[in-house]
Amino acid sequence: MNAILAISAAEFRIAFRNRWVAIAIAMMAVFSLVLTGAGSAPTGTLGADRLSVTVASLTSLAVYLVPLVALLMSFDAIAGEVERGTLPLMLTYPLGRFEILLGKFIAHLLILSLAVAIGYGLAAGAAIWADPRASAGFPAMLRLFWTSLLLGAAFVAIGYAISSLARRPGAAAGLAIALWLVMIVLYDLGLLAAVVADDGGRFTTRIFPWLLVGNPADAFRLYNLAASEATAAAAGIGAAAHAIPAAHALASILLWPLLGLGLAALAFRKVTP
Repeated sequence: MNAILAISAAEFRIAFRNRWVAIAIAMMAVFSLVLTGAGSAPTGTLGADRLSVTVASLTSLAVYLVPLVALLMSFDAIAGEVERGTLPLMLTYPLGRFEILLGKFIAHLLILSLAVAIGYGLAAGAAIWADPRASAGFPAMLRLFWTSLLLGAAFVAIGYAISSLARRPGAAAGLAIALWLVMIVLYDLGLLAAVVADDGGRFTTRIFPWLLVGNPADAFRLYNLAASEATAAAAGIGAAAHAIPAAHALASILLWPLLGLGLAALAFRKVTP
């Protein structure tokens, strides 16, 4: 355990000095404050408190930004060690490869927690400062926080798998961006096109819900919007959020970090110093 914590401490210091992390924290803070101001307009129409509407807006932000931050932190976790020649030294430690991954995972998850906490904390503070009654939406903000960490954990682990397979930081970066585009942008566009072409057929009623919860980003969005009092503030997926059981989406959110770590461990096992 001490060796795992030592690796976590070293990775934490490296990640904290990474300019991408500082930029990500700034981006999360800025976008959260902007969405807090912009999202306050429909509160009267929806009958929801200001913070609940802000949470609905932040859910859409987190779907794009949290996976991106997670992949930026993790894409060179293994490939960078291979390129710098430090992997053989790490493998001399008295712990297995999975424990090395676990140490890196803990550090990166702490950095992600810091970025998310700062962004969401500023948004919550601004909403409550503008309207003290907005504190009623604090449970929704807390739910958004821990589900955002689970979403980030899934993509951090997937980033490790990519880093192990690529073995070069440049190739790993390209694969990470391609994965982000596919899972966050193109996946939903493809499902939308399939639903339109199906026109209410078997795909729409039977297959589409499973494909939607199978993507951790969509499962994250569905779970948070299904429990939100301001689902109407997030256009496009509000109906699906209530049509698909929240338990299915939650199960997907909980399983993806474990699946990602399993894939990363298998990929890392094949990496030679």
